[in-house]
Amino acid sequence: MTDLTGQLIPGNHRLAIAVGRFNEFITEELLRGAQATWAQLGGSDDNLTVARVPGSFELPVTALKLAQSGDYAAVICLGCVIRGETDHYDHVVEQTAKGIKDVNVNTGVPCIFGVLTCDTLDQAIHRAGAKLGNAGRSAVTTAVEMANLMQQIEAAP
Repeated sequence: MTDLTGQLIPGNHRLAIAVGRFNEFITEELLRGAQATWAQLGGSDDNLTVARVPGSFELPVTALKLAQSGDYAAVICLGCVIRGETDHYDHVVEQTAKGIKDVNVNTGVPCIFGVLTCDTLDQAIHRAGAKLGNAGRSAVTTAVEMANLMQQIEAAP
């Protein structure tokens, strides 16, 4: 039996983080959490690229370009969408999630969904590190684990 499990060891993997500027006070906390976790795991600053985009809706196309470049073992998408009084939230969340999923499937490069989808500002604050951990931290650990798992799958007989 072959048992493949990704490790939390950055090694020489290169990661890209696409981060939305909309709700920047939240997304910057997600980015700080992601960068801190990368450093704690032993990842090199030289192996981490950050691409800033206007908002969550622009994350999929950016992730696609990063994944297609062949330079990155995984791409992390960080953003924050907070429900408002219109159905705009539903459209942005649905299309962003679908777009990020499509990058995964169509490129084979792990594309991590680190987009907060919250009903309230308080929920976003909590998920950006105030009470419920930092979703940016979780996104980096997922990306490192998936990068290592993909490497193992490619090397398996």
